[in-house]
Amino acid sequence: MSYLSGLFSTVFERRFARAVSSGAEGRAINDLAHDLLGTQGEVSGSTVARLILDHYAHAEPNEKRAFFDFMLRDLEIDPVDVVETLKTYKQSPSKRSYQAYARASEPRRQELLRRLNQVPGGTQRLVSMRHDLLRMMQQDAALGPLDVDFQHLFASWFNRGFLVLRRINWSSPAAVLEKIIAYEAVHAIDSWDDLRRRLEPSDRRCFGFFHPAMPDEPLIFVEVALTQGIPNSVQTLLADGREPIEAQDADTAVFYSISNCQAGLAGISFGNSLIKQVAAELSRDLIALETFVTLSPIPGLTRWLDQNADPALMRASLEQQAAHYLLNAKREDRLPVDPVARFHLGNGAVVHVVHAQADVSDNGMRQSRGAMVNYLYDLPQITANHERFVTEKVVTASPAVRALGASVPSKS
Repeated sequence: MSYLSGLFSTVFERRFARAVSSGAEGRAINDLAHDLLGTQGEVSGSTVARLILDHYAHAEPNEKRAFFDFMLRDLEIDPVDVVETLKTYKQSPSKRSYQAYARASEPRRQELLRRLNQVPGGTQRLVSMRHDLLRMMQQDAALGPLDVDFQHLFASWFNRGFLVLRRINWSSPAAVLEKIIAYEAVHAIDSWDDLRRRLEPSDRRCFGFFHPAMPDEPLIFVEVALTQGIPNSVQTLLADGREPIEAQDADTAVFYSISNCQAGLAGISFGNSLIKQVAAELSRDLIALETFVTLSPIPGLTRWLDQNADPALMRASLEQQAAHYLLNAKREDRLPVDPVARFHLGNGAVVHVVHAQADVSDNGMRQSRGAMVNYLYDLPQITANHERFVTEKVVTASPAVRALGASVPSKS
């Protein structure tokens, strides 16, 4: 009976979904959104949600913008209602008065996004939708409140507790490997042979975070080289024909490339958790590992030097210039100008060593005149370093880097 019941239920659901879909054909996306917010049934809601997402996917840019404007204008909070319900809650705190305030203070567009997310594949499509929104915001900041709603929901949906850490190797599905090639953002992967050199040898590792709703889409991944000693050149690290070492002989794990994969998840941080968990995994599997460092680009160095062409600084060596930049170039909020420095220092790392001629590729020479830096992840000190950086804006650096930064020739 249970089998027949399930069969009849499935047939009914499909017929009902087709009926709902047929009745909604040709309706405007805004009307469908109102329908979705008014539906109670799971089947009808899923059908309408799919129609909205399909309609959006085939829309022209101006139509997408009109949909965003609709969500901003028609699905906004009522400020008067918010104030009144807050006043009532303050005067008579209770479950009911708090629920009234909570409903009033949440825009209906958040509920719309939740209901769109119930469709299989809806999460990925909403991430793409936010990517469109971010592009449009570059021209019109008025869309900002809508992005706050996306960020609020994504921060919950992509919470670390929902993410799955997976090792990516040469045996991983081809669909995932293709995306590693496409999403690599630091050191371009030129071919399948290049990818193989980064994944297959015993002294190479790659890990990524995945979400259950997007199982074949990495959110972020990190490439790791297992070495003896701290490297000072990415070309040497990635050289074709290099002689691999056995993983158990390595004493250093080098995070040489970290790539965010989903432009629609900008501002949702995964890197901090990824590096710490990968370090923990490697420590457990390879007990000889003692040092965890990056070999990182310094993407803002050339631009900053061109804009701050002080004669004394120009007489300094590239290592001195790089150290001075990483220690002293700050934004108005007292955080480092360099985005990679902000990321790693915010994770609790230390500016450990700077190197000249470390990335002699066209991109490396263009963005940093070939300089790179090792950020050291001293696992017992990560939390303390992070707290000092966040609360006091302290850039934690090794004595060698501090000495380099302080040795810039004085003005004359």
